[in-house]
Amino acid sequence: MHSGKAYKFSEFLLWTRRNIYKTLIIGIIPVVLYQIAGLKWLAIPWTVVALLGTATAFIVGFKNTQTYNRTWEARQIWGAILNSSRGWGTMCRDFLNNSEITKLLVYRHFAWLTALRYAMRDGRVWETMNKAYNSEYKEFYSVPEKETTIETELEKYISSEEVKFILGTKNRAAQLMSLQSKTIKELFDNKQIDSYQFVEMQRMIKDFYDQQGKSERIKNFPYPRQFATINSFFIKLFCLLLPFGMLKEFDELNDGMEGLMNGNMVWLVIPFSVLISWVYTSLEQVGESTENPFEGSANDVPISQISRTIEIDLREMLGETDLPPALQPKNNIIL
Repeated sequence: MHSGKAYKFSEFLLWTRRNIYKTLIIGIIPVVLYQIAGLKWLAIPWTVVALLGTATAFIVGFKNTQTYNRTWEARQIWGAILNSSRGWGTMCRDFLNNSEITKLLVYRHFAWLTALRYAMRDGRVWETMNKAYNSEYKEFYSVPEKETTIETELEKYISSEEVKFILGTKNRAAQLMSLQSKTIKELFDNKQIDSYQFVEMQRMIKDFYDQQGKSERIKNFPYPRQFATINSFFIKLFCLLLPFGMLKEFDELNDGMEGLMNGNMVWLVIPFSVLISWVYTSLEQVGESTENPFEGSANDVPISQISRTIEIDLREMLGETDLPPALQPKNNIIL
């Protein structure tokens, strides 16, 4: 997540420069063939390009709206996890008279958050972090889940026996929450909590399962590939045909020109086609970087920061004073 006022224009140009290089080449070739080689037949009617551009604009707008909705839903899910976690902390503190069990349940909750955020950072084949423009941009920020292993993080919160058990399971977060339910059942059987408290704590566990499932749904179900594919095809086709459609339009401007630009107006097709193509390709790239809100890109939902905030809040509820520091942005980006 970018926590500053805005991306700098220089950052955005750096991030999208490969598209500029490609569209520059696409713009130069038809102009040279038209102006120098005399292949006037290369010009195509502007109406064709305009209609294609209109259709492309619609589908690009549709994609960006839907990918934004995915990211916003992910933020809502983790906001709900934050709120529910605070409720869980107060329940564990106030329902129980055993401080050791309270700490066990709270710290195991930290382990659940850890397992869930590490699962969210696992790569998927449809994600874009391996693309060149995203890979190089990772130098400007840090992804906590890539800096330490999950085993190291889990050892901070649960016993070595539980760590060994959890690491051997397929869905680590789900199994940690299962251990929470098991502990609560034991507390109820031992009459350390009454039936109302038992039901409320089990309801909270169900709530955590629901939020985990929603987060996993966004992680494991990509933006539909048919829409992503047609969006990419349309933009590439539009950028390819754009300079051909502008050739005749700019050539006709020579009739009203004098001096140096007379007979050379067609050369302006290059900068203007690059500019228009850059707008479309940049919108595509922004949408692509928004569709997977947990992959570790600069525009991700800051699940590591949210998890650290939860840990600080709950440890303060336990009366602890030796708290971990809040995560700070690096170059205005925090995950």
